[in-house]
Amino acid sequence: MAETIIVGLDIGTTKICAVVADVRSDGVEIIGMGSHPSEGLRKGVVININDTVNSIKEAVEEAETMAGCEISSVYAGIAGGHVKGFNSHGVIALKEREVTKKDIDRIIEAASAVAIPMDREMIHTLVQEFIVDDQDGILDPLGMSGVRLEAKVHIVTGAVTSAQNIIKCANRAGLDVYDIILESIASSEAVITKEERNLGVALIDFGGGTTDMAIFSKGAIKHTSVLGLGGNNLPYDIAVGLRTPKLDAEKIKIKYGCGLTSMIGRDETIEVPGVGGRKPRVLSRQILGEILEPRLEEIFSLIYGELVRSGNESLITSGVVVTGGSAELPGIPEMVEQIFTSPSRVGYPKGISGLVEVVNKPMYATAVGLVLYGAKSSKKDKKRFRIRDTNIFNRVMSRMKKWFGDVV
Repeated sequence: MAETIIVGLDIGTTKICAVVADVRSDGVEIIGMGSHPSEGLRKGVVININDTVNSIKEAVEEAETMAGCEISSVYAGIAGGHVKGFNSHGVIALKEREVTKKDIDRIIEAASAVAIPMDREMIHTLVQEFIVDDQDGILDPLGMSGVRLEAKVHIVTGAVTSAQNIIKCANRAGLDVYDIILESIASSEAVITKEERNLGVALIDFGGGTTDMAIFSKGAIKHTSVLGLGGNNLPYDIAVGLRTPKLDAEKIKIKYGCGLTSMIGRDETIEVPGVGGRKPRVLSRQILGEILEPRLEEIFSLIYGELVRSGNESLITSGVVVTGGSAELPGIPEMVEQIFTSPSRVGYPKGISGLVEVVNKPMYATAVGLVLYGAKSSKKDKKRFRIRDTNIFNRVMSRMKKWFGDVV
């Protein structure tokens, strides 16, 4: 695979999607995409290795056919309730009066030196701002003069086993994993504008198994969280509420679903297939709305509660962006506006060329964002995970040996 070709692999609960892009001097061109229903995951976590590997292979083969190239390495997304984010702070004295690249690396390492449980691994260390002496809000302190350098960072951690299983599935499908990226951070690359990132925005990635939130302000990330509820709860509620098979419930959600009952006309009707060979019934569409609205209100109220608890409620000046496969349901932006009391819009992938019409849906935001994230990463910073080589498990084992050595 050519060095200019980058592949984003979104291993989601509902679908697995591979997006292939050619990174050029004038931008990122999408040249291929493959998607396959996801089997083997629950709430963003691998529960069946073989099913997940088969789904990855199907999606990758479809992407290879469309792009006309062989895929050997990917940027993979990670999600799930095991993902946790927190802020950290570090301080160092400047050995020289001028900040050097070595000083920047040293302060990021100092800010990242926090105790985390042995069963967890750092996925991201994202710089929020630098402070030189008492001057804050600095994004790049290189070359500045001072005697003390501080850094505020946001650290994202995940369960070692969950990250390892994602890598293992990709490896068994014949793929190297360059890096693992939190899905909400990847999605933000595709759907959030620079102005929104600077003014302050909340991104909600409304996926099938989880709903992720990332808050940005002044060009930096301030908070991340993952809720173990997603769009897959909706067809289950429909199946139970309307007494219809789950496959038909999914079709009803897509064709007739609406997040707000007030947006549905009183005379609108839907045909509901029966269970076990029973005759279809004609029901008011408002009944469907009365089933969906409480569940959606619960999910977005929980996300709003997390925003309030994080203390970042006042930062989302530009509003809320909702993306992900479940974000296309009519009425969701209006419901989010009511709950968050902020402007809301649905996020579609931007900043790309080529097969734009193929990936121009919220469900592909993460996969496109993974490609854009990979394009921004410099080649020298690329990591490569492979279970049989340098893998997360070995790093954890060495950390445990060191800990036991210190105890002895």
